[in-house]
Amino acid sequence: MSPLAPVPAPAAPSASDRAALKKAAQGFEAIFVRQMLAAARATSLAGDDPIFGGQAQETFTQMRDERFADIAAQAGTFGLARQLEAQFARLLPPAKAE
Repeated sequence: MSPLAPVPAPAAPSASDRAALKKAAQGFEAIFVRQMLAAARATSLAGDDPIFGGQAQETFTQMRDERFADIAAQAGTFGLARQLEAQFARLLPPAKAE
């Protein structure tokens, strides 16, 4: 029997591919968090607030939720972007040798 040749390690993806993947994963996490917050707010048991409610309050709440989702995704608060990035990084083409 002949000895088995060692399996070479896969080449690492290029830095630009990895950065683009990270940005896409963070964007997906931000969208997910926005949807989660919108669904949570839609189930409010308090009803409409006659004093502080209205279109302006809804717009402010939506903008606040969007900003929170962006910050949470960039900080990795929920870890979804990190997991997506790790999962999809295996599928990136290897960096070209120069």
